[in-house]
Amino acid sequence: MRSFPSKEERHQLFGSVPPSLGTKPWQKEDMTDIQKTEQNFYFHLEQVGICRMSYPVHIVSKTAPHRQTTTAEFTLSTSLPAHQKGIHMSRLTEQLHSFYESSKPLNVNALKELTAALARKMNQPSASVQVAFPWYMEKQSPVTGQSGLMHATIKYDVHFHEKDGWTCHVGCDAQVTTLCPCSKEISEYGAHNQRGSVSILVGLFEQAPHPDDIKAALLHIIESNASAPLYPVLKRPDEKKVTEEAYENPRFVEDITRLIAIELYEQPWIKSFQVECRNEESIHQHDAYAKCSYQKNL
Repeated sequence: MRSFPSKEERHQLFGSVPPSLGTKPWQKEDMTDIQKTEQNFYFHLEQVGICRMSYPVHIVSKTAPHRQTTTAEFTLSTSLPAHQKGIHMSRLTEQLHSFYESSKPLNVNALKELTAALARKMNQPSASVQVAFPWYMEKQSPVTGQSGLMHATIKYDVHFHEKDGWTCHVGCDAQVTTLCPCSKEISEYGAHNQRGSVSILVGLFEQAPHPDDIKAALLHIIESNASAPLYPVLKRPDEKKVTEEAYENPRFVEDITRLIAIELYEQPWIKSFQVECRNEESIHQHDAYAKCSYQKNL
């Protein structure tokens, strides 16, 4: 059996050196705080902070599983006036961890509290939180009732200003079945279909009552305006039902985008919206795409 030098000697062989004694202080109160430097730095910054911060979050849902833990990706930021050099970004992660330890479910109200807390902690007039996460829901097949889990991507964008209050946006990205109306019209034997990806982002009226579960409401609006929903498990009777339902409800990307836009417009709690639909065409290499945006007059 071969023998080797000690671990310390091996590390030295591969370039490790003893720590430098140094002259700079180790105590926080003795260290220079560069971020607190104040002079004319020319530009006010709307957002300064951290992004792509992955953290576990608690989700409450109208659909099973009613309580779940998933992983979300956060962007946390505050404003920064022109006379300040920087912010203490570690305080952002401290606030996020405090939010996690509170075990509060992730929703608009909880994020409003978090953004206001960020502004106070950072001594800034405004703060923002953007977060996206997979939301899982149990879904039963339409005929045989076979259960499985699917997911949609939910997004929150909450901005707080000490004078203006909150601005809140909620998004939902989900997939659906679409069937081509043109193919159905001209073909003798059927119609081609494809999987469609729908993305919606809505702005909320601050004073209007919102649904108990905004994400569930948005998902329903997406799925109910497609040719048919997707399901995790389909037996033969289910597949017959789904394909016939799609055939009965042909949709172009234009159709889905407009139908969703109408239903979003009808919601009294929605102030603005953006709808995007992309179909992965089964008879082309390219996708079909449509987009619609609208801002209600206040």
